[in-house]
Amino acid sequence: MSLLQDTPVTDSPTADDLVAYARGLRDRLRELQPEHAKLGTYSQEIHDAFVAGRLYDILRPKKYGGLELGLETYFKVAVEISRGDPGVGWSWELGSSHAYQFASHFPERAQEEAFAAEPFISASRAFPQKATVTLVEGGYRLSGRWDYNSGCTFSTHFMPVAFVEQPDGSKKPFMFILPREDFTIIDDWGEGRTIGLHASSSNSIEIDDAFVASYNAVPFNFKDIEWGADGTPGYQLHENPLYLGRTSSIFIAGLTQTMVGCALACMDEYERLMDRGSSFPPRIPRSESPEYQLWYGKVVSLAEASEALLLAAVREFAERNQAWVDGGPEFTTRDDVRIRGQIVQAARLSQEAIDVAFSTAGTTSAGLAGTKLGKYYTDAAMYRTHIGAQHDVLLASLGRVLLGQPLTM
Repeated sequence: MSLLQDTPVTDSPTADDLVAYARGLRDRLRELQPEHAKLGTYSQEIHDAFVAGRLYDILRPKKYGGLELGLETYFKVAVEISRGDPGVGWSWELGSSHAYQFASHFPERAQEEAFAAEPFISASRAFPQKATVTLVEGGYRLSGRWDYNSGCTFSTHFMPVAFVEQPDGSKKPFMFILPREDFTIIDDWGEGRTIGLHASSSNSIEIDDAFVASYNAVPFNFKDIEWGADGTPGYQLHENPLYLGRTSSIFIAGLTQTMVGCALACMDEYERLMDRGSSFPPRIPRSESPEYQLWYGKVVSLAEASEALLLAAVREFAERNQAWVDGGPEFTTRDDVRIRGQIVQAARLSQEAIDVAFSTAGTTSAGLAGTKLGKYYTDAAMYRTHIGAQHDVLLASLGRVLLGQPLTM
C-alpha cells in the first residue's frame, strides 16, 4: 500500500485541508499499530506522509516557509492523528509543537539557523537527569542526559532545559537548542519497555560537551513571562499573536489531545463491537441491549465532549492573545492557568470515556492481548503516570493562583 498515492496532497493547504488529510491517515495508522509499537516510534512511511501533507509546518512561521495556521487547526490535526494511534499522536505533537515555543521565545538569528531545516522537528523539552553547563566565549558548553524526549526519532533539533549559574551564585533554568549532529538518541523506548504509548519515541538523549551559541539559549520562563509593551521576541519578529508564546495551557493541551484522540478511537471500536452478542442473558445483539446502549451513549458523549472542551479552550487562548494585540488587557499567567483548568477537565472526560469502553466491552473484546481497546486502555494508563496528568496537582495550582498566590506547577 502506498499511503502517499492514496492521500490527496496540496502545496497550499487550508485548515480544513490539513484536518481532512490527517483524518485520511487514520486507517493506515491503525494498521501499523503493531509495527509502530515494536519500532518505538512511527515509521518512515508515516513521517513521509506527515512531510508531504505539511503537518509539521502548521505552527512554523510563514517567514521561514511555514503555514502559521494557528493552534486550533494544530490541535484538530493532533486529535485526528491520535485517533489513529495515540502513541503516534503523542510523538508527532511533542516533536512538532516546539516550533511554537521556539518561534515565540528565541531571537531572530537562532530562528534563521534552525528553521533552515525542512521540516523543523524538535524533541520535547525536558529537565535533565544530570547536566553541566559551562560559560565560554560566545556561548556555553553543554553535557548531560535527558529522559522521555518524545518526538525525537525524526527530530532535526533538541530543545533541552538545564540550569545556568548566575553571577549571584543562583541557578536558573535556560532552554537551549541544538542541531541533530550535537546529540545522541538512546535506544531505550518501545514495546516491552513500557505498558503503553509504545510509539511515542520518548527516548533518552545524551549531549557530550556540545558548544551552544549564546543566541541559542534563552531563560526558561515561558509560563509566567511578562510581555510588557512589546510582547515576546517572536511576536515582534512575526507580528502574529500566535507567537506570544504562553505555555501552561498549550503544554497540557498537547498531552490531552492524545487522550481525546484515544477516547474517540475507543468510541469507534465500541461502535464496531455493537453487532456482537451481549455478554449476559438474554443473548441478543449488543445494539439491542439496554445496558450496551447506555454504555455506548456514555462513551460517545464523553469522548465528543472532551474534544469540544479542548478545542473551545484552545480557541479562548487564541482569542485572549488577539484581544491584547487589539488593545485589550494582557493575557496573564492567571488567565493561562484558568484555561489550563478547562483542558484538565477535557482530559478527565476523555479518561472516563476510555474507562467505560474498556471495562464494559468484555474480556474477549478488551482484555486479550492484541485488542484495540486493550491497547488504548494501556496507552491511557501510561499517560496517567505523566506529571502533566496529575490533575489534582494542576487544579490545586489553579486555586492558588486564583487566590493571588504564586504559580508553582
